[in-house]
Amino acid sequence: MLVLAYLIGATPTSYVAGKLGKRIDLRQHGSNNLGATNVYRVLGWKYAIPVGLIDVVKGAIPVAILGPWSNGPAWFTVALGLAAVLGHMFSPYVRFRGGKGVATAAGMFLALAPLAIVISLAIWAVTLWLSGYVSVASLTVAVLFPLWVGLTAGQPYTFWASVVLALLIIYSHRHNIARLRQGTENRFRTRKGVAA
Repeated sequence: MLVLAYLIGATPTSYVAGKLGKRIDLRQHGSNNLGATNVYRVLGWKYAIPVGLIDVVKGAIPVAILGPWSNGPAWFTVALGLAAVLGHMFSPYVRFRGGKGVATAAGMFLALAPLAIVISLAIWAVTLWLSGYVSVASLTVAVLFPLWVGLTAGQPYTFWASVVLALLIIYSHRHNIARLRQGTENRFRTRKGVAA
């Protein structure tokens, strides 16, 4: 069951979108990342929105469907969600490359701790508007997310899973952090709403 969750998460939606949209490999365009933000930069909203939604669903399915179906303990359901996020970040279909895990982790916790996701989404949107950087918004949410999970979810393993994912997401943004320090990070848009 864990392998199935991993393979669901590993489905390379951004890679498929690049091939269908412009017959390109997104690992060689834009930020070279297989995530919805890079899909937006290279292909536009028409592809980015469905890719982002599918990435969320990839995290939700193992928790909401496979977990109850397995009749396993609650911690096993959390483990299924973690497997899906790891699959998204390290997909065997594209030589163990992938996205940064934000959308798939959101799908996982949408099923486990929905209030924490609502709070985090609001923080993400405000941070993006203020900074203009998706990476800054995602990092801010990652740092604060375990706090919201701890306050709104009852199970300790759900909290510790959020800590593990927060660390993984921060690690996956290491190149973004370096570019932010150098002043070379790409803005998602300017404060006036114009893409930059």
